[in-house]
Amino acid sequence: MIQPTHVTNFPLDVSPLAKPHRDNPILTERTESFVGTWEIANMYTELNDPQLQLQRFQEQVAARDAGDEEAQMLDADFVTALEYGLPPTGGWGMGVDRITMLLTGAANIRDVILFPTLKPLKG
Repeated sequence: MIQPTHVTNFPLDVSPLAKPHRDNPILTERTESFVGTWEIANMYTELNDPQLQLQRFQEQVAARDAGDEEAQMLDADFVTALEYGLPPTGGWGMGVDRITMLLTGAANIRDVILFPTLKPLKG
């Protein structure tokens, strides 16, 4: 995806925080924008059903236990907050770091982050 591209309707299993798609239950209401092969923005409609969110987190925990390092952990506090109520919401995130990578041609995000995570010195 070199040209500006918007990938929409992600599979349910890779979008645990997104609301299910209105017309297709195996997809979610999620979009990612790419420019020059880099993801520059992530957008989705927030899942606000606490029971469904708990189920999704439990599926992620099972996937993590099976060896999927990218699977999410259970966030019980988030589920509790949903039980109190979350109105329909959505949003998008576009990091300054990603835009800086695009503008400067940097190949690695560590090259543009002001305070990258440092490795501890050995010995």
